[in-house]
Amino acid sequence: MNFQIRKRLILETVERKGSVDVKELAQQLSTSEITVRRDLALLAEKGLLVRTHGGAVKVSLAKDPVSFSNKAAINQAEKEHICQLAAQQIQEGDTIFMDCGSTTFQLCQFIKHQRIRVVTNSLPVVYELRDSAVQINLAGGEVDRDRQAIHGTMVVEHLQRYRANKAFVGVDGISAANGLSANSEKEAQITLAMALNAHQVYLLCDSTKLEREKYFQFAPLDLIHALITDPNVSPEVAEKYRQAGLTVLY
Repeated sequence: MNFQIRKRLILETVERKGSVDVKELAQQLSTSEITVRRDLALLAEKGLLVRTHGGAVKVSLAKDPVSFSNKAAINQAEKEHICQLAAQQIQEGDTIFMDCGSTTFQLCQFIKHQRIRVVTNSLPVVYELRDSAVQINLAGGEVDRDRQAIHGTMVVEHLQRYRANKAFVGVDGISAANGLSANSEKEAQITLAMALNAHQVYLLCDSTKLEREKYFQFAPLDLIHALITDPNVSPEVAEKYRQAGLTVLY
């Protein structure tokens, strides 16, 4: 069954039921769950539905802004790979920082069973972990509706009161020569606050962001200890970051 036929059937099911589940769709379409996830990601990028963890919903029924949900759907397979590696770095009893990035959000599904503490500014992270074994600490401040996150001076002050074993953060751009860059100063503030108050800092970054720079350069490369990316990274680029002193996992 080609993509166009799958697309029609998926959209018909979403319209009829309001929401769909990956496993259910895989059975209905007689295809793999990986294929269904990729199809949903493509449809989400076009604004035809909104991705959720485990499936998708009609745009009109989505509780979260389409901007965050669709961003979370882009390169989803790669993000899940990255977060599987990240989860392996977490031990029972750890306190970890998690920022509001769409890649970091994918970590939730791999840590729900762990007795750890998560300090975050992300509303989707709180929602996803609310009924899990994880103890949640939400930083307070002003709500950014588009990013579904808490930002502002009060958030930074909140984060500075805590010490974490590990921080898991995202970034808009990274360069071996010039370090970390962002599209937003307010998100860069959060990244810095988390990184400076954690013993180990893991940057979760899909390979499309490597060796790309955004307009706001906010930190040198040595702010982080490890780069976790996906298997699409070229060996030459990975080696460049190892030479710069980072542990590189992919």
